[in-house]
Amino acid sequence: MPVPEEKSLAARVFPSQGRVNNGVQALSISAAMAELNEQENAEIARGLKRQDPELLDRLIETYQHRLMRYLTFLTGKREVAEDLFQETWMRVLLRGAQYNGKARFDTWLFTIARNLVIDLSRKRTMASLDELQDPTRDDRPFEIAIDGPSPFEQFCSREDAAEVSAVLLELHASYREVLVLRFHDEMALEEIAAVTKAPLSTVKSRLYRGLAALKPQIEKLRNKRNLSRHEAVAGGLS
Repeated sequence: MPVPEEKSLAARVFPSQGRVNNGVQALSISAAMAELNEQENAEIARGLKRQDPELLDRLIETYQHRLMRYLTFLTGKREVAEDLFQETWMRVLLRGAQYNGKARFDTWLFTIARNLVIDLSRKRTMASLDELQDPTRDDRPFEIAIDGPSPFEQFCSREDAAEVSAVLLELHASYREVLVLRFHDEMALEEIAAVTKAPLSTVKSRLYRGLAALKPQIEKLRNKRNLSRHEAVAGGLS
């Protein structure tokens, strides 16, 4: 079997060649995706300037679930979120000319939604989005050890969406927001900083502290569920 033997020899002599090729390929794919995203953003910007109704329909269809989820978690009330959802798209329609396509559209969209939440909270003289400020008032990154999937990711993979929502709503709003944007909407930390208008260090701090606060809530819910299962089994055996 000379060919496999030669390949094996080549792999031993040039052990990093495969990694280099893979790295170059990954960079090429990343560059291509970035170019596509830029083209898409530019197309959206042109369409919004024209107030293209078909474009708006496509954008609503694409982002409606993400936007509604974000507003629901941010406000904690479905009916309020629904009103703000409608208002957000009205702002997109009326102020579309302000979007220049340089940033991702979803970053711009979520920024509009967040500002509407802030405006509403001020009108209602609620705790405003002061409640979205880190309660510790500490912007230093708070590192916690995370080996493998985060507690949030582990929980989402095993539990129902309703239970995930219930646990999230028990967290402080500032933590809840970054967790939703990071793990539900898969935004980069820099993008979350752009939406929340917070320094990157603050976003990191809220993410780490949110994960730390989430862990005991998850364990509490799991223990309660396990206890219910044991009681059900015991009842069936009796």
